[in-house]
Amino acid sequence: MIIRLQNLLSVVMLSGVFSLLSAGMFVTLDAVDVAFTEAAVGAGLTTILFLGALALTGSAEKAPRQRSPLPLIVMAVLAAILIYGVIGLPPFGSADAPAHRYVMPEYISGTQTQIGIPNIVSAVLASYRGFDTLGETGVIFTAGIGVILLLRRRLAPRVSPPEDDAG
Repeated sequence: MIIRLQNLLSVVMLSGVFSLLSAGMFVTLDAVDVAFTEAAVGAGLTTILFLGALALTGSAEKAPRQRSPLPLIVMAVLAAILIYGVIGLPPFGSADAPAHRYVMPEYISGTQTQIGIPNIVSAVLASYRGFDTLGETGVIFTAGIGVILLLRRRLAPRVSPPEDDAG
């Protein structure tokens, strides 16, 4: 539905609802940290930025001059690649998955002795994945600054040249 709509305000609202539903799905999967991030960034911040962009532009999408089959072909090829990649994954929740056999035992046994944080999820996010989390935060910060600079440039008043008093 999001792809088919041409009213961009409806697209923004449906995107926000989709992010909120995704956050609810993450809560049911016991990934509360991911759900919180999705709700804050996806349903909250992104929706606000999109609404701000719509305030500066129009709320209706321009009709394309002619339709090209190239985007459909590219999406079909990407979908085939993704489906091929998913075929080799272990079943959802499988105890024999590589993450459960190799990585998870190390996290469980080493968290208390190596880091000293009793909560394993906090230890993984704060210590083991600290550089990854710092990189994600840096990317979000840089994107936010870029959006602010782009919107600020558009909102800045245009300075007209001074009029000549002679004459």
